[in-house]
Amino acid sequence: MGTAAADLPPYDMDRLRAAPFPERMRLICWTWLFQVTAPPAVVYLGYVLKIAFFYVGGWMFFCSFSPGMGSPFDLSAWAFEPTAFKKAILWSLAYEGLGLGCSTGPLTGRFLPPIGGVLHFLRPGTTKLAVFPGAPILGGTRRTWIDVGLYALLYVLLFRALVAPELTPDLLLPVVVLLPVLGISDKTIFLSTRGEHYYTALVCLAWAAAPGDAWVAGCKMVWVAIWFWAATSKLNRHFPYVVAVMLTNSPFVPDWLRGKLFRRHPDDLRPSVLASSIAHFGTVVEYTFPMILLASGGGPLTMPALVAMFAFHSFIAGNFPMGMPVEWNVMMVYGGFVLFGQFAAIPIAAILEAPWLLAFLITMLVAIPLYGNLVPSRVSFLMAMRYYAGNWAYSVWLFRADSARKLDRLVKAVPLLRDQLARILDDPQAVDMAIAMQPSFRLMHLQGRALHDALPRAVDDIDEYEWMDGEMVAGLSLGWNFGDGHLHGVQLLEAIQSQCGFDEGELRVVMVESQPLGGSAMAWKIVDAAGGVLETGESLIAEMVTRQPWPSGPEAAAFADQNHP
Repeated sequence: MGTAAADLPPYDMDRLRAAPFPERMRLICWTWLFQVTAPPAVVYLGYVLKIAFFYVGGWMFFCSFSPGMGSPFDLSAWAFEPTAFKKAILWSLAYEGLGLGCSTGPLTGRFLPPIGGVLHFLRPGTTKLAVFPGAPILGGTRRTWIDVGLYALLYVLLFRALVAPELTPDLLLPVVVLLPVLGISDKTIFLSTRGEHYYTALVCLAWAAAPGDAWVAGCKMVWVAIWFWAATSKLNRHFPYVVAVMLTNSPFVPDWLRGKLFRRHPDDLRPSVLASSIAHFGTVVEYTFPMILLASGGGPLTMPALVAMFAFHSFIAGNFPMGMPVEWNVMMVYGGFVLFGQFAAIPIAAILEAPWLLAFLITMLVAIPLYGNLVPSRVSFLMAMRYYAGNWAYSVWLFRADSARKLDRLVKAVPLLRDQLARILDDPQAVDMAIAMQPSFRLMHLQGRALHDALPRAVDDIDEYEWMDGEMVAGLSLGWNFGDGHLHGVQLLEAIQSQCGFDEGELRVVMVESQPLGGSAMAWKIVDAAGGVLETGESLIAEMVTRQPWPSGPEAAAFADQNHP
């Protein structure tokens, strides 16, 4: 490959500290590429045990309150019954809203404690993102006792329903009403419950008492919409980068295969033909099996399509993607077998029996995702169902010197990442290395190439600033994060500034927006915590795909010119 052994990781921290910014970014990207700082096997085992005992085991426990259900030794006799499926949806919503699912553990930047969620949402004074910040009662930027009480009430209602022998509308409707109210008070809570999926399905379940099978048809629409929009969101040049990065980070991919995921490993880290082929094949599969499941109606093609669906989600979950949406993939597989296997004979046209439910589903599954794909700046990528396509809004927070310590003024359940790592790592250099690695994930994706344009304009000398990904900021200040850059946008910055009081130039944030469906660029803006928006611009995708993860050529020269005439 023409790379000297002395230039390969692991690197000494003194070399990293002394290197100019572009070179430092190359070194950390190579550290990621060669998996020098990969999590130990026990971390992955911990996730497996969490899913098995807390997620699946919790579902079995709540099913045991229904006669004839819950036994792991007779799973096939009850697991595909309507009540078991309904409790799986309700438990998934509750599980995620507690912070136990997506965005837990070391692979999401949470070490001690490994979750936020309930620890944050039950604490008065914590930061929140109200839909209407200035509104009375539910507005504001800090959680009140009313907010805490509503969240606690939600879980009283959820657990009351989960322990009931049967999920009747009178048990579900209070949750259907209360969760959007909580979402108005703090949009983070609604998103944390994976509202675009589980809440929408929950509304379908509330129709179960009505004559007919509209609720089953409605849930089928939810599953198909998720597959369709997730596949549609991958129709861009970002997704091959996602595949390459995800497989590079997988504990099961051997070194020789990692090298074949890139054009010329390690010097040219654009996706290879192999990575692009895997990405495009996966998109075709995600479009195809839902259409077959809808059309086959239990016919001979149903089982092959279900097997393809199982393999598709198993591939994702088995590679432990960042953000850890593994439980969600488990639920997609289980729901797929229930809805299109057990209930295969129920046509999707049965939804016509419930016109009000149909109108709700058209809004949630068609109008909002369509608008969110065309105008991503206005809609959460979760509500737009633009999952794991690499085309996410994100932000990079730049703290001058040690000004990040001002974040300790926030009421929060989770300390700064450095403080969490110091609790479990005895070696300060290991902590420094972990902190230094933060930019690598963002830069390895295509979206990170936009930073080559924005960062030199954001600050005078980037070496004077500490890089903190917006995901980490949202995780400690909001109690939850899962790739939605809108959570750590201007609204959060203003809420943090009102509590922490950063001086001019002390905190600069680069906020990068998603590429619209059919668009050609990613828009970005630079915001000062005290001074507001300083500059806006955009990076063309056609130029970004020619770049390496680290700045080079003219982009590197822009950093060299900072404060060095």
